[in-house]
Amino acid sequence: MRSNEDWKAAVKAKIDEVLASANPAEYPPPASLPATIDHTLLKPDATPAQINALCDEAIEYGFKSCCVNGSYIPQVAERLQGTGAIPCAVVGFPLGAMKPSVKAFEAQEAVRDGAKEVDMVLHIGHLKSRDYVCLYADIEAVVGACSPIPVKVILETVFLTDEEKIAASFVAAEAGAAFVKTCTGFAGGAASPGDVALLKRTVAYKDGAVLVKASAGVRTYEKCLEVIKAGADRVGTSSGVAIMEKSDLVPGSY
Repeated sequence: MRSNEDWKAAVKAKIDEVLASANPAEYPPPASLPATIDHTLLKPDATPAQINALCDEAIEYGFKSCCVNGSYIPQVAERLQGTGAIPCAVVGFPLGAMKPSVKAFEAQEAVRDGAKEVDMVLHIGHLKSRDYVCLYADIEAVVGACSPIPVKVILETVFLTDEEKIAASFVAAEAGAAFVKTCTGFAGGAASPGDVALLKRTVAYKDGAVLVKASAGVRTYEKCLEVIKAGADRVGTSSGVAIMEKSDLVPGSY
């Protein structure tokens, strides 16, 4: 187990490596755009009827998942049963400042209720204070509670320097995250191509075992393509239908 001094040295080495590396020119478009989209409804006033509509849209358009708060996972799991879409739950949302054991319990409950993916918010205070031992434990607790369900770690990039984005992505990858993700969408800011590219370069050493999700502010077809070209493997958005209607694709053609 790394000490915090060991973590600081490893993080510094990773920061130096990533900042010295270059972005690839552009990533190719996905074979299926809808399959990259996590169709999302996380508003505090979301109703069961709206959640049902979200699920129906995901089925119609072929989206990867419906991403919702944990209380709605049983409803979503039932609604999506037998379809290509999967239930995705958020954990420690949107602040990430709860104890690891609380996040792990919340994640475990979501998985028991039918979640097939979990998006957790990391503890931003631990990251800011460079307490990498606690940051690692925070992420590892959720990864362990969910296994083998994939965990996406939300960094909340709006609060972070480039060095902190690299540090967070590196620690998340080391803790077993399946994805690193930009933002919750609840703290302002938005996913940017620059941040997506930075996260992609940071986790590249895992040879495709850790992917990147762009989330927050992706409301148009053009912005969706922009973050995908920058390296996003998944896109979280509440505007999935609008994005698809602006594209050349129609339900059933992909």
